[in-house]
Amino acid sequence: MTIRRLTALLSIVAGALAGLASLLLPAGAAPAGAVVVVPLRGTIDEASARLVRRAIGEAASEQARAVVLDLDTTQALPLAAEEIAAAVEGSTVPVDAYVTRASSPGALVALAAAHVAMAPDATIGEAQPIGASARDVAALRQRFAATAAARGRSPAIAAAMVDPAVPMPRYEPPGTLLVLTADQAVDTGFAEATAPSLDAALAGFGLAGAPRADATYGFPERVARVATSPDVSGLLLAIGFLGLLVELQTLHLVAGAIGAAALALFFGTHVYGGFSDPLVVIAALFGLALILLELHVLPGHGIPGVAGLVLLVGAVVFAFGLSFVFVGLEALAIAIVLSAAAFALVRRFIPENAFVKRLMFAGVQGSDYVASADYRSLLGKSGVAISFLRPTGLATFGDTRVDVLTEGDFVPAGTPVRVTRVEGSRIFVRPLEGRP
Repeated sequence: MTIRRLTALLSIVAGALAGLASLLLPAGAAPAGAVVVVPLRGTIDEASARLVRRAIGEAASEQARAVVLDLDTTQALPLAAEEIAAAVEGSTVPVDAYVTRASSPGALVALAAAHVAMAPDATIGEAQPIGASARDVAALRQRFAATAAARGRSPAIAAAMVDPAVPMPRYEPPGTLLVLTADQAVDTGFAEATAPSLDAALAGFGLAGAPRADATYGFPERVARVATSPDVSGLLLAIGFLGLLVELQTLHLVAGAIGAAALALFFGTHVYGGFSDPLVVIAALFGLALILLELHVLPGHGIPGVAGLVLLVGAVVFAFGLSFVFVGLEALAIAIVLSAAAFALVRRFIPENAFVKRLMFAGVQGSDYVASADYRSLLGKSGVAISFLRPTGLATFGDTRVDVLTEGDFVPAGTPVRVTRVEGSRIFVRPLEGRP
């Protein structure tokens, strides 16, 4: 019985380890003679560049027949697109591309491929990065032209995809970025054919019947690509902001730690994905430190909190990179709405604001401050005035001797009195009925 239980336990552990390995590690290498298909969908970022470099390296080491890029992108980081193009150009294994969409700098990836097939409704072009300077546009235009020329394609047409100043009246009105349809891409030699599906494209490349292996992102790359999407980024920011707001309400550090962890995941994945650099993270950390300083060390000063908030918001927007500032503003708006709505619900369960309470105490308490005693227990009790109350004086209530005051009447010493109300350290009394 013990051996069976041990065997079952080992089987469970082995299965768990195998499942964990499948999550943490990318798929295994392709068999010899296989076609390695690399999906490039959504935004092309540094994780995409890592995937392509790894797939090409493994294809070369395993003597794969070809690498095919399955390209469907409308957004790309220029640096990541250039890294992929360089990897494709330097590959010892033939690299082809099947294009569903290739606008933004991602079009450079298609231009670098040896052979290109287009989906019937595909487009390619319009590759100028948002917010790019004239210098950046000139550099990217030269890169497009050189890549096209190296593959026997028109440098002028490639340049027109990046710079609207390059005239291409046959396909686009003057002053606009060039976008080629599938038929136009075939007509200009930027693609060899159109294909209704990836399988049809593989057949057109002469790869029909070859074993197929799909390249997959590793676990960190998958996390980065999910976390950098606008919706998930907005959710992470909302959790981060909500944690700070709840920390403002409680000052227990628990909510603050959760919020800081969500913000760390947000900024870490954007740096890993190539959208921003460590300077943005440093600005965010400094801003977060100033906010916590305002909450826990210097309540009421205001300057650290405001400066920290400005740094944190600026870091959030620029974490998406200059090309995606509007995406950053969208994610920030989502975060503000979600965190404000959630905080309104939290206030129903945590009505007392610990930061405001501490701020009020900070203005009146010093190191020698002693709070007044609580005299509410005397309310309604009877005692005797032991001095004239004019209108203040002394009275005793059992063994308790305290300062009291009347509502304005003069009360002789020895008069029985009753406590009518207590306001902090002030005890109001009234003579008992029937006595002077």
